[in-house]
Formats: sequence, C-alpha cells, structure tokens
Amino acid sequence: MYKCLACGYEYNPEIGDPDNGIAPGTPFEELPDTWVCPLCGVGKDMFEEE
Repeated sequence: MYKCLACGYEYNPEIGDPDNGIAPGTPFEELPDTWVCPLCGVGKDMFEEE
C-alpha cells in the first residue's frame, strides 16, 4: 500500500486505479511517471509506502 501524503488516498496494487487505466495487480513502481493521485492530483513523489 502507498499513501498520498497530501490527501491520504491509498493506492492498493491489488485494486490498481481502473478509473485511470491502471489494471489491478500493477505495482506502484510500475505506474507511469505521468500518473497522479486520483483525489488531489499530486505526483508519485508525494506517496509513501505503508
């Protein structure tokens, strides 16, 4: 699990982010550099592993 430090959104690799084209099973490390938090729009650098 990876948590957005700005808003608290949690990225779960088992679920992915299907609303934004990220398939279930996609590890955080494999998200495209252009991916942003679906709730607040910050980049991957604002996420912390839990």
